[in-house]
Amino acid sequence: MRSSTAGFSKAALRRVGDTLAAHVESGSIPGLVALFSRGEETHVEVLGTMRHDGGAPMRQDTLFRMASTSKPVTTAAAMVLLDECRLRLDDPVDQWLPELADRRVLKRSDGPLDDTVPARRPITVRDVLTSTFGLGMDMTSLGTPIMNAVFEQGLTPNLPEPQPEPDEWLRRLATLPLMHQPGERWQYHISNDLLGVLVARVTGGSFEAFLRERVFGPLGMADTGFHVPADRMDRLPPLYAPDPVSGEFVVWDEAAGGRHSEPPAFQGAGGGLVSTADDYHAYFRMLLNQGIHGTERILSRPAVELMTTNRLSPEQQAARHAMAVDNVHVSHGQGQHGGWGFGMAVRTYRSDYAPLGQFGWDGGSGTSTYADPRNDVVGILLTQVGASVPAPMRLMHDFWTTLYQAVDD
Repeated sequence: MRSSTAGFSKAALRRVGDTLAAHVESGSIPGLVALFSRGEETHVEVLGTMRHDGGAPMRQDTLFRMASTSKPVTTAAAMVLLDECRLRLDDPVDQWLPELADRRVLKRSDGPLDDTVPARRPITVRDVLTSTFGLGMDMTSLGTPIMNAVFEQGLTPNLPEPQPEPDEWLRRLATLPLMHQPGERWQYHISNDLLGVLVARVTGGSFEAFLRERVFGPLGMADTGFHVPADRMDRLPPLYAPDPVSGEFVVWDEAAGGRHSEPPAFQGAGGGLVSTADDYHAYFRMLLNQGIHGTERILSRPAVELMTTNRLSPEQQAARHAMAVDNVHVSHGQGQHGGWGFGMAVRTYRSDYAPLGQFGWDGGSGTSTYADPRNDVVGILLTQVGASVPAPMRLMHDFWTTLYQAVDD
């Protein structure tokens, strides 16, 4: 996958550091960790403090809530099962998830929940991996009966109450009709959480245990998981969701006693991981190295290629494009990418400084993680400020803009 082994421009690297420092010095971002590499050349910027009012300095091993940047990593568990033929792309999921057999589908996606038709076919593993199984977070459909029901059933992680344990979560999901026929339309997030439940059912153990055995352990990702042990809690800053009007820093999740202080009932593949810049760097480097870490193969090369290339048809991609273009007021300008692989965005057209083929994703907690096969670049940017205000998204934009200017051939 690599096409270049050159490094970075030293002069341009200073611009990366200065730009990140300006965001911290402005007061809008208390602290950050940025780790980026090209081939064997790696740079780290550690700036600011763990809290917005000062206190302990940020550290390279600071733990961050990865939010939706969990998706590109947790998907690897399913790819291991595909490699081993314990899953097949076009297998119906009914044999492991019988709750989802005999689905009903809304006649109109904004219609009443009892106005349905039978699904034309079962949901397949491919549908779940590509986020096209028929139900998801559709920000263009807020206020419709089905989206209201998704929130009421606690199927998403952004509610005051934590998600229920996996069997109950799946039972609640199964009470709802699908918005679209299986395989018809790309929709965000719920597929990823469903994938974690599927992996647990197939393996007969917990989702996290399988990830730790087959992905985190071999990659040395010792700090990655779904909760933070007590002896590492001092490395987890609070997560802020600043007030959208006043900009005042509001703690959305405190470290001690917060959502990650105990093992969760639901191990959310779509957004539940806590990790570090170094752990994520090891993972994305493995993907750029075609599934190999050191002397050990984690994933097959075809599995990596499946994950990191566009899997959507033009019709499916229309919804993906709509989320990027029509919701800029919600995402504060989150970048346009084009395609979607398995659990991550894949750039299919040039919309900013990043080239075609770049893959990865951003998180609503202020995280951004991408790899670029064309330039052999990995970039990890982690903060503790959620996207309730524009600041963290603007930081991401400036990080990638200056980082690509530093690529020196």
